[in-house]
Amino acid sequence: MDYLDWLQWPAMAVSVCAAWMVASDAQSRREAGFWVFLASNLLWIVWGIYSTSWALVVLQFCLGAMNIRGVKKNDSARQAPAED
Repeated sequence: MDYLDWLQWPAMAVSVCAAWMVASDAQSRREAGFWVFLASNLLWIVWGIYSTSWALVVLQFCLGAMNIRGVKKNDSARQAPAED
């Protein structure tokens, strides 16, 4: 078995970890979760290219764009003044 076949397992683990982080009540953990999701997107893209799973590659680019949106929304929420 080629070593890249095993890449799907860390990609899956990182995805599950990111989902757990994004669902957290702690803002810092949620923010980090989007970055962890981006790492999982990269892992899945590498594995998808290796396995010629083109729909998975396209899906990861789309999900990556949503994760970038999440990072930006969290940054803007942090910079917004608190309402009393």
